[in-house]
Order: sequence, then structure tokens, then C-alpha cells
Amino acid sequence: MSNTATRIRLTAVVAAAGIVVLAGCSSSDPSDKSSAASCEPAKGKVTLQYWNTVPGMDDVVALWNKKNPDIQVETKNISNDQYGTLGNALKADKAPDLAQVGYDQLPNLRTQNAFVDASGCADATAAKSKFVPWTWSQTSFAGTGVFALPQDTGPMALYVRSDLFKKYDVAVPKTWDEYAAAAEKLNKADPDLDITFFDPNNAEWFNGLIWQNNAKMYSYSGDKWHVTVESDQSKQVADYWQKLIADKVVRTDLANGSTQMYAAYQKDQIASYVGAAWGYSMFRDNLPKQAGKWSIVPMPTWGANGASGDWGGSTVAFMKGSEHLYESVKFNTWLNTDPEALALENKLGGLYPAANAGLQLPALSEGVPYYNNEKIFDVFAESSKNIDTSFAWGPTQKTVNLALQDAMAKAAAGDGTLTDALAAAQAAALKSMKDQAIPVTAGK
Repeated sequence: MSNTATRIRLTAVVAAAGIVVLAGCSSSDPSDKSSAASCEPAKGKVTLQYWNTVPGMDDVVALWNKKNPDIQVETKNISNDQYGTLGNALKADKAPDLAQVGYDQLPNLRTQNAFVDASGCADATAAKSKFVPWTWSQTSFAGTGVFALPQDTGPMALYVRSDLFKKYDVAVPKTWDEYAAAAEKLNKADPDLDITFFDPNNAEWFNGLIWQNNAKMYSYSGDKWHVTVESDQSKQVADYWQKLIADKVVRTDLANGSTQMYAAYQKDQIASYVGAAWGYSMFRDNLPKQAGKWSIVPMPTWGANGASGDWGGSTVAFMKGSEHLYESVKFNTWLNTDPEALALENKLGGLYPAANAGLQLPALSEGVPYYNNEKIFDVFAESSKNIDTSFAWGPTQKTVNLALQDAMAKAAAGDGTLTDALAAAQAAALKSMKDQAIPVTAGK
């Protein structure tokens, strides 16, 4: 499985492009190795603050605290408003020592000088060989420093209520055309049953869908960024989901992970879920009575190449202002490379690890009881192998995601279309980058 995951890596060209932009917009040049912070150990007992969104992380931290009496860690779950909470803390100079940050948000926060470079710590630089290469490239900005350690990735697949498909004699779809046909058949058999839901307030999920279709949101050449958010491949995905919405065979009133979402699944109102590897524990933990009714199969494809997408995945970043970098590196390295910690994070939080050691966990090669003892992680491993490695994030991704969500919400309510939402996101990308004096143009 390690070899499989290793194939999900960003190209050096894309990573280098991010460095050029970040060097231009940050008050400190990230290519300057002298900016690395001091890594002196504390002279007494230390308490670190670690903010995250992972279920069960308090139990993982408790394991560390039991073994390390001189470096204690206090954890805070900020899943209700992850980046709002972090942003406010940064503005008030009260950021934690460590925080969970998604790969797509790293460039944006880096331009705000949110991180401290931990490359002055030997343990931080030595950790490079412990992670899947593409994840390390993103957290270190292709070797200019160590600003975070990778934690998990999100290869996508299709979660299926096998019993409902069987009940209505609907074949599990292998292509998106078959998925649309299945949606129509299920809804015709039971008007209260939809094949899935479209969450208009989840740009990260939608980005994973267009990623699968070989869409490129950004590229870099000629010393400037080229923005292609509204590419033909992206429009194909938008038009597809727009038709499902118009045909009223998918719901648009549910937010991912919400109480209302679980209630709809509990009432047998939704028959599938397009999700990532880390989502397997969501259904297990929130819908225990549906054990044995779910299967996980490859994501429906657009063509014969079997391409897949990635949704999410996170890092644990070294935040600006921390007075205990040495101890933060010790804990962060253990958290994201130690087999015992990784096994617990996978069991409790559903994390699909970015560390090479994590990909060898026995749990990832065994059947999962909730899913009929199927080896579901084999599906995610295959998904990982089929992800487009040249996909890149832009330096103002947060702004772009917000614009996309706002326009998708309007489209879901009947005001415009999802293709219009792509155009709004494209415009937001161009404006936000120009406002920061980042060389940019509309690409094709």
C-alpha cells in the first residue's frame, strides 16, 4: 500500500510555482533558510496547545501525555469553525503551538505568516523520509522549510447502501452515466429516496469531483499563475450535477456531517455517499444500526481510465508565536509517524495516514466489520493510485472556495447554475491574486 500511496505526489514544477508566489507575497522570503526558528529545548515542564478537528484525538493525546510527563499537550476541537477560530487567534496573537490545517489552506495561511519554520530542529528535517513524498512537498513548500507535518490524505470512493440497491434491483454504478440512471430508477421506485445529496456549502468536496475529471484549477508558467477554475472539464462536472438537481433526484438541503444528514440516512432517504477515506468512521460511529448494510466501491468514473479524486487531508502546522518549537516537533513527529498513534487515529478518527508507517497498519489490510468485513482500504488504495498528481492549489484558495460556495448555494436555490458558480470562483481567484500583486492571468 505504501508504493500505491507514493504515486500520489505533486510535480516539482507545481510545488516550485507555489514557492515563487509565496516568496513574493510574504514579508519573509521562504527560500531564506536563515529564517528557521531556534530549536532549544525548554528547561522545565512544558504544556503545548494543539487544535484540531479529529474525533477521538483527545484519546491519542492522552496516550502521549501518559508517556511524556515533561511535555504535556492540551487539545481543543475546533471543527465548528476551524479557520475562523484559527484566524481570530492569529489576529489576537493567541494561536496554539500546533494546529490542523488542510493542504489547500497552507498556501493561503503561509502568505499571512501564520507559521514558524521548524527546519532548525533536526527531528523536523529528518522526518522527510517518513512521509509520502507529495505530502511533504506541500508542507515544506518544496524544501524551503518545514512549516507543518503531513497527517492524512483523502482518496475518494462511493459509499453504497447495498441493501437499498438490491431492494430496488439497481446495479451499483461504475460510471457517472450509470450513477445518473440509478438515481432516476431509485427515485421512481421510492419518491422519498434520493441517491445522494449535493452540499452547496462544501467547495472542498466539489473540488475533489472536478479533480477526478482531470480539471486543473491552476497552473504556473511564464512567471505567472494561470487560473482555469472554469475549464471545460470543470463545466462538465457542474453541468452533470446541475441536471441531477433539476431532475430532483439529489437533495440540496443537507450539510455534510450534520445531524440532518445522518437523520436522512437513518430514515433510508439516501442510498449512497460520495466521500473520502477518512469518512468511513462517520457512518460507523453515527449510524451503528446500519452495520452490514454499507459497502465501499470505486468512485464512478468519467471514462475508461478509472481516474479518482482527493477530498481533504490535513497537516499539523507549527503556528507562529509558539515558544516551544523543540517540544512541538517532538509531539508532532510522534503524532504523525508513530505506529501506535497512527493506529489509534485511524480507529477513532478515521484518518488515512500520510506517513509511510501508517500505510502499513494491520487495520488497513483487514476487513472492517461495519462494512461486511470488506477490505475497504484496498478500495481507497486503488483510488489513491488513480489520482491526478499534477493538480495544484492556488495561494488564495480560501477566497476562491468561499466564492464558489456562495454561488453554488444560490444555484441550488434556483438562482443561476453551477456553471455560473465556476465563473464566480474564477473571477474571485483572479481578483484576489491581483489584489495581492501576484502575477496572474486567465488560462485555458
